[in-house]
Amino acid sequence: MENAAIVPLLIISFAKFLEYYSYILIVRLLLTWFPNIDWMQQIIGFLSPITDPYLNLFRFIPPVGMLDLSPILAIFALQFAMQAFAALTPVLLG
Repeated sequence: MENAAIVPLLIISFAKFLEYYSYILIVRLLLTWFPNIDWMQQIIGFLSPITDPYLNLFRFIPPVGMLDLSPILAIFALQFAMQAFAALTPVLLG
């Protein structure tokens, strides 16, 4: 009976993790638009170790001029994973 209670908790926790991680990615990307503000460097310094490993997976896309499109693809991939997970959740919970 204990495993039956743990599985929904893990599924809900993972879904919330993906949601919060997508918010963190968006904040990180918005902060890169203002690189010259001093206090922003502290926040980006905190967020970089959290977000860069995931963003580095998408760095194979070369920048177009001054625009780096890899974070956009990373957010789309995360959104797709969130939607796929949300569609599977009723099946997993049975």
